[in-house]
Amino acid sequence: MSLNFSQILRRPLVTERSTQLKEMNKFVFEVAPEATKGQIREVVEAAFKVDVVGVNTMRMPGKLRRRGQRSGYQSEWKKAIVTIKKGQDIKYAEPQG
Repeated sequence: MSLNFSQILRRPLVTERSTQLKEMNKFVFEVAPEATKGQIREVVEAAFKVDVVGVNTMRMPGKLRRRGQRSGYQSEWKKAIVTIKKGQDIKYAEPQG
């Protein structure tokens, strides 16, 4: 199954931890669950014009969510921590504050 850029990289994850990782040239993205490390590497290199040193992926489990008496599960998802070459940067919109 071939995936295109917008299907592989869903969105950047901006959290307290991801901003700390940014200082070590690591950037965190939500990615498609079926995307491989090789596909993630190719897309990040092509989209942001950077050299990727490594890709770490992890599957985040779905969580039980309740609203009143109804309950259901939030979908599981996958995130990737992409390490880029020192001195390079990925620019994306960040919240101000």
